[in-house]
Amino acid sequence: MSGLRLDIDLDKIGANARHLVDRAAQRGVSITGVTKVLLGEPRLACTLVAAGVTGIGDSRLENIERMRRADVDAPMFLIRSPMPSQIDRVVESNSTSFNTDRDVLAALAASARASGRVHDVVVMVELGDLREGVMPEELQDTVRHVLALPTLRLRGVGTNLACRSGIEPGDENMAELSGLVDSVEETFGIGIDIVSGGNSANLDWLGGTGNVGRVNDLRLGEAIVLGRNPLTRDPIAGLHTDAVTLVAEVIESKRKPTRPRGHSGQSAFGVVADPMGTGG
Repeated sequence: MSGLRLDIDLDKIGANARHLVDRAAQRGVSITGVTKVLLGEPRLACTLVAAGVTGIGDSRLENIERMRRADVDAPMFLIRSPMPSQIDRVVESNSTSFNTDRDVLAALAASARASGRVHDVVVMVELGDLREGVMPEELQDTVRHVLALPTLRLRGVGTNLACRSGIEPGDENMAELSGLVDSVEETFGIGIDIVSGGNSANLDWLGGTGNVGRVNDLRLGEAIVLGRNPLTRDPIAGLHTDAVTLVAEVIESKRKPTRPRGHSGQSAFGVVADPMGTGG
């Protein structure tokens, strides 16, 4: 044995995915399986598809391209706004992209027009976590912008919580999302296919709410692969928590004091330690 490796049990990951797909289906919600945690590994993607996810989501275009080359047979979602330098590749990847910026949307439309394609988009709306999305009051103008671009097709509206700021998904912000979708449909006379309510942190809400509203899709990665709730890091009942194991050689195992001793200069991280705790 040399170096580090991850031992990945695809059977356990598949079992986790099937459990969550079945659990969500009872509430009328589908699951997009997120593959970024394992760099778009095609075998992971195929395991998730076999478990019943309705699409594959990844935050890196390179991972989506990797899975396309491996002939993974599933709808693909780029679950972040495309980088301007990758616009043409995003359109060519035949994926649906999550978007937050009108200039990027216009660039996607221009690329799709040049290549004779129609590109599908999901507009993300900001509901408190301050990570991504247009502000709620800007959503209708953003939708109007998308609808004015004939080479773009509006597939859905989504949001992301419990990430940058740890804001928990709950009845209040999920109801706000549903209300925004209803308002868009009424204003423009259209139907919204995908209402993507969030990530693994939404599972407690999904299991406890009396009304899922318009939410019909969740993007799950951490819960499937690690079997844990990202809000609390607690195990999720019924899921494997040991599907991924870090294997490494141990080169030293000793008992040592908890604090260093002696005069401190900068550490390897550029920090000057204070081993005596005196503040001097």
